[in-house]
Amino acid sequence: MQQTPLTPDQLQANFADLHPNYTREEALVESSRCLFCYDAPCIRACPTHIDVPRFIRQILHDNVAGAAQTIFDANLFGGSCARACPTEVLCEGACVDNARAGAPIQIGRLQRYATDYATERNLRFFAPGKDTGKRVAIVGSGPAGLSCAHELRRLGHRVTVLESRDVPGGLNTLGIAAYKISRETSLAEIQHILDMGIDLKLNSPIDAPKLEALLKEFDAVFLGIGLGLTQRLKLPGENLEGVWEALEFIEQLHDSRALKDCKVGRNVVVIGCGNTAIDAATQAIRLGAEKVTIAYRRGEDAKSAYNYEYDLGKADGVQFEWYVQPEGFVGANGRVAGATFARTQLQGEGRKAELVRIPNSEFTIECDMVITALGQTPVDELLSNVQGIERDRGAVRINPNTYATTRRGLFAGGDCTSKGKEIVNAVQDGKMAARSINRFLDGKDQ
Repeated sequence: MQQTPLTPDQLQANFADLHPNYTREEALVESSRCLFCYDAPCIRACPTHIDVPRFIRQILHDNVAGAAQTIFDANLFGGSCARACPTEVLCEGACVDNARAGAPIQIGRLQRYATDYATERNLRFFAPGKDTGKRVAIVGSGPAGLSCAHELRRLGHRVTVLESRDVPGGLNTLGIAAYKISRETSLAEIQHILDMGIDLKLNSPIDAPKLEALLKEFDAVFLGIGLGLTQRLKLPGENLEGVWEALEFIEQLHDSRALKDCKVGRNVVVIGCGNTAIDAATQAIRLGAEKVTIAYRRGEDAKSAYNYEYDLGKADGVQFEWYVQPEGFVGANGRVAGATFARTQLQGEGRKAELVRIPNSEFTIECDMVITALGQTPVDELLSNVQGIERDRGAVRINPNTYATTRRGLFAGGDCTSKGKEIVNAVQDGKMAARSINRFLDGKDQ
């Protein structure tokens, strides 16, 4: 494993925006294609229900600030979602122009055009509500926690956000490929939220006793703690130097170090085939890896990565090994030198088909870096030690209508309740939980 072999100019080009922002003329042309549907399916397809036809019409009429306000009123992380949310399967996937014209309106790029316009000009659209004297603690500063915090400030409540890391934003700041969202973009969006008068406390990890103290000190608490570390394979050689977990590898590009100082192998194997696996694989390619292979125990049709992410990986030169399961890792002088796999196959048909290991099918892929991308685990250490919190298969159990947990005064949303969805889902959770917390503080919802 080495520091990236590419020049600073090559790295800058490789990690430039995946989709550059529209010019004014491009935005006007694209917005003119919209049919401004009545009962628009794009609104229904958006978890935060942004009024898409309205903001596109505002762009068409050159009211870009108004378009940004329409977006942010529904989704404070509209800029991030424009870059990293799967618009192809949400709003754009529902666009009627898929059938009428063969291609949807580029809603995500128009949304970015409007939100970037507002961010670059430091426009502010919201103000705190009249002080209610109520105090709410938010544990976690990801999209769910900050969305909840902002909505509570609009309602007049005092909010303290506690973040275990030294930077806010959670995976939105540290865990998404840098050519989609840069650290600077994420932090600029977050600053607009903090400017509502939110008290942010960094380097403030929470354990069970501290959470109990928060429940006594504050009138309500919201858990937006996300998920924990990547699942371990528990295979021989997993602790060899050069075996990384995907979020650790991606985070290199967000921790303020220069791109040229990021670590990457010459031959990289990524285990898993979700969106994070694709992010890690494409990042390795763009950092200068000579060969990157994604290995997945099932077939191409069973991958969890979105098709557009998969297409991006293939376009970047990522190779794929289907129907292979990891058996262990080979080392040399304490470093990983290869990943051993066995081939698998489906036996049976339809839903009754079982994935089985093929005997005597072992083989080894030579590599000097392995990245595991198997999904994240729940934050068990905290959740299992707090009295009164019930969980459902690792997720915090909540009332889906109120976001209230089984512990009075404690609410939750985001990945700790869903076990991992999109930014936009976490934003909606935080927003709706804040409204339920407001009813709770008013004594209207027990």
